[in-house]
Amino acid sequence: MAAEDTASTRLGAGRQHLRPLKRRGLVLLRLTAIVLAVLLFCEFLIYYLVIFRCSWPAVKTPADAGGLGTPEPVLRAMFLADTHLLGAVRGHWLDKLRREWQMERAFQTALWLLQPEVVFILGDVFDEGKWSSSQAWADDVGRFWKIFRHPPHVQLRAVAGNHDIGFHYQMNTYKIKRFEKVFNPERLFSWKGINFCVPGTQLPADSTGGPWLISCPCLSFVMVNSVALEGDGCDICSGAEAELLEISHRLNCSREQEHRPQECGDRQRLPASAPILLQHFPLYRRNDANCSGEDAAPPDEKYTPFKERYDALSQEASRKLLWWLRPRLVLSGHTHSACEVLHGAGVLEVSVPSFSWRNRNNPSFIMHQVAWKTAVSCLFLDDH
Repeated sequence: MAAEDTASTRLGAGRQHLRPLKRRGLVLLRLTAIVLAVLLFCEFLIYYLVIFRCSWPAVKTPADAGGLGTPEPVLRAMFLADTHLLGAVRGHWLDKLRREWQMERAFQTALWLLQPEVVFILGDVFDEGKWSSSQAWADDVGRFWKIFRHPPHVQLRAVAGNHDIGFHYQMNTYKIKRFEKVFNPERLFSWKGINFCVPGTQLPADSTGGPWLISCPCLSFVMVNSVALEGDGCDICSGAEAELLEISHRLNCSREQEHRPQECGDRQRLPASAPILLQHFPLYRRNDANCSGEDAAPPDEKYTPFKERYDALSQEASRKLLWWLRPRLVLSGHTHSACEVLHGAGVLEVSVPSFSWRNRNNPSFIMHQVAWKTAVSCLFLDDH
């Protein structure tokens, strides 16, 4: 009898001992579920919740105003800048993992929700392209296409920045050609029935690193290697300016073909509307003092003077671009902050903030919608 009582006592003690263990297991399970839910929200769902609030701005066209006619085709373009993918020298593996995951999730979410038809990156795609070896460059390019993968119907184009090919004193033919091999592989490509082309078959993607021109029947994007606009007469700089002049002549012929057709001869026609200019360096401005908004430079940086040919193009190069191309809109990067500036006779320039969390705590992109038949543009600065 005593033995049975002793056995019962032991079983009761065992059951009492199991209860705390069960409670600890349940607490641990709940904590695990909470941690996983937080990770899911912060590293995946948050991008959908933020970007879902964004929408393409409405474009007012003559057909909309009169209520007659068919709606005009509209091009939806997204602009990024200064992604600065880290390289083998300065990129710690943990920093790479974190920043690239953030950019990948933000880009892929925006691509899925907003469905742009063309994406432009305005330079400094890579952080170490100016000195990376062939193998390091190939590794960086592979990671870029993983992060910025996109369906075949979406076009992605990029202009060169100083971190891609180096500043003027670091730039050379090899770096320019390997950049163009990645981002400008085709002379002519077609998208949704609209032909986009670079300036004529007589202007190959050669060592000059000159401007690329992408056009549709009534809309042109001129993509300029602004690093080559040093103005010192170097071979690369001279070639880039010569190509800009050729594009200028073709644009002028298209604008004035009814008045002076004999001066243009057999030169290939371009859209008669003013082009959109895309480049890495902004046009000359003294500083960011007049820039405002949450994406603008912080107050302690706004009044720092810009150095010509380093922080912005020189005054001479800026005047040439505005005079030769007469753009209706200029988009640039490089400063990592947003800014809107009016140049000359009211030409608007929009500096696109960096898309990397390494450069700012609120990376952004710009949504641009244009009715290409009447060349009406509408910009929307996204603050997410």
